[in-house]
Parts: sequence; C-alpha cells; structure tokens
Amino acid sequence: MDENSPKETGLNRSTSLAELARLFLKLGVLGFGGPAVHIAMMQEEVVKKRAWMSDQRFLDLVGATNLIPGPNSTEMTMHIGHERAGWKGLVVAGCCFIIPAVVITAVFAWLYQQYGQLPQVQPFIYGIKPAIIAVVVALMIDLGRKALKTVTLGVIGMLAAVAVLAGFNEIYVLFGAGFLGVVLHWLRPPGKQLNGFAPFIFWQAANAYVPLTESKIFWVFLKIGAILYGSGYVLFAFLDAELVSKGWLTKQQLVDAIAVGQFTPGPVFSSATFIGWQIGGAMGAVAATIGIFLPAFLFVALLRPLLPLVQKSSAMRAFLDTVNIVSVAIILSVIIEMGRSVLLDWRTMVIALASFAVTFYFKKWNTAFIIVGGAVVGYVLSYF
Repeated sequence: MDENSPKETGLNRSTSLAELARLFLKLGVLGFGGPAVHIAMMQEEVVKKRAWMSDQRFLDLVGATNLIPGPNSTEMTMHIGHERAGWKGLVVAGCCFIIPAVVITAVFAWLYQQYGQLPQVQPFIYGIKPAIIAVVVALMIDLGRKALKTVTLGVIGMLAAVAVLAGFNEIYVLFGAGFLGVVLHWLRPPGKQLNGFAPFIFWQAANAYVPLTESKIFWVFLKIGAILYGSGYVLFAFLDAELVSKGWLTKQQLVDAIAVGQFTPGPVFSSATFIGWQIGGAMGAVAATIGIFLPAFLFVALLRPLLPLVQKSSAMRAFLDTVNIVSVAIILSVIIEMGRSVLLDWRTMVIALASFAVTFYFKKWNTAFIIVGGAVVGYVLSYF
C-alpha cells in the first residue's frame, strides 16, 4: 500500500492552507525550548487534537527528519504540511513556523547592534553568557548519553574533542569522523548499504573563496544548512569554524547568538538571522536566513521519495550515529573555549553553576526562563 495513502497515514487531504498557516504560526510563536519541545507540541496538535495522522506515521516522519541535514523540528513542519496539503502545504507550514522566530531574532539583532555595548544593557548580557554556557553543557550531557551507543563511538568522540581543542577545523573533524564510522561499519559483515553522500560533495563545491559580501554570507549559511546533521547546537560549532576562526565574528557575538537562539521561540537556526545582521546589517540577516533554511525545504521536497531507502541504509545509520556523538564532543570543545573568555570571576561562576544545576535537574523547565534568570542575577551581582 502507498505509504502516503489516506488509510496508511490516518488523514485526508481536506486541510486548508489557512488552517496550516494558523497552526504553525501559533507553534512558531509559542515554541520555546528547542526541537524536542517543538516536536512534542506538534504531536499534541497534529496527532492528539486533530487526528491528522497516526502515532506510528508521526514517529516515522520524526525518524525521516533525522536522516537528512537541517533543523529537525522545522523539517517536521514541512513533512506535516506536505502530508496535509501537498507541496503548497510544505512551503506554508515551513515558512509559518520560521517567520515568527526570524522576526523576533531580527529585532534582538538590531537592538544588540545599537545598544549591546551600553552600560545599562551590559549587566544583563554579563549574566546571560555564563547561563547559556551552563545550559548548553547540561543539554549536551543529556544528548551525549543518548548518542553514546558503543565504546567505539565514545573513543571517536574523545578523539574529535581533542582534535578540535588542538585547532583542527570542526567541519573536517565532523565529516572525517562520520566517514570513519562508515568505514568501520563496512569492515563488519556486509549488508545492504547506501553508499552515496551528496551533502559532502555540496560542501566541497560551496567552499570556494568569495569576498565577504551578502553573497558570501548566503553561501556560508547555505553550505552549513546543507550539511548540518544532529542537534541545532551543532550550528554553533560550524559557525565557530566558518566565521569566528576567520575573524568575521567574535567569540562574544557567537555566545550572544546562542543566547538569542535559546530565549526566542521557534527553530534555533534563527540565530543565523542574528549573526547575519552583526556581519552585514539587515541584508546580511536576510542572506543568512535564506541560506540556512533553504536546504531544508529542498531536502524535504526532493528526498521524500527516497526516504524508505535511506531509512533502511545501515551505512547511513552508522554515519549518523558517529556524527551525533562527535557533534556533542565538538560543541563541548567550543564551550570550553568560550568559557575561558566568560568565566572570569566568582559572579560568572556562580551564575554558571546555578544555571547548570537547574537545567540538569529540572529538565522540564523551559531553558528560556533559565537564560532570563541568568540575565537578572547578572544584573544584580554586577553591583557587588
């Protein structure tokens, strides 16, 4: 039976584009807390409240998003939109989920550019930085537990962290480790495998040098959007390699971009809007936003017919398992580097420890509130 037939998916094709737009605008405005929270909200709205599809079909689509590059929760909106209203539904659902986050982030980007260094704002930013570092560490520990499936993966992850701290390019480390995972998989008893991997080729082609203009910003973020697997936090490891190491973005701006991605709703990829604005103003923000999200639309649209084959590929599974654990290692390495420039006194250490404890032990708390709490505590402690 066709996997997209109404009987198989538990839906009919009667959903209007306006209804899809209303739902995903709502989720885009209220979706604080990251991809896991977004997907839980979608399951509540799509499966439980509206019965648009079965639990099994929803889980199948979640699995499909993990097998292609890009922001998982955003791609999930596109899959749901396509299930309900075809290609138009894919575009409408994806755009409506992204737009609120992009608009809110653009406002923060403008305010940051205008007032970020003023004394009355600086105390709040002072507290945000250690809070966001602690939140990311706590989240990565939890993610690492899920990613650490074998001793071999653990060893690869540790070697990746050492390589990044030693100065190797994060992107080379990530993909080198991914292909090492595939090679180790191939050394096992043979089975059915999917041997091609187009995103890596795309990355090589997009890596040609261009002056830092809106066009260059677009290509940098298009490249990252086309090859980024795993958690959205991996984005910041890529940005560190692509922008910070080349002097186009400072470590402080990267930390602040992570903070903005945490306490604004919607996909964490909207941080690209913030970073694009700092590098190239409003047009830089537009270029970065289009670049980072465009591959997700293309992959979901073009690869849907291939998803059954990809899901059965043991080689692709080995690649993704390795990339997941190495992503965690890279992020922790980047956070260590950031910590050296942020955790400079007892105040920042207190904020970091408190934020870590709250995030680690109260997993249901929205991380946005923890970041805001860090800002308030930072403001208060700055007077001591």
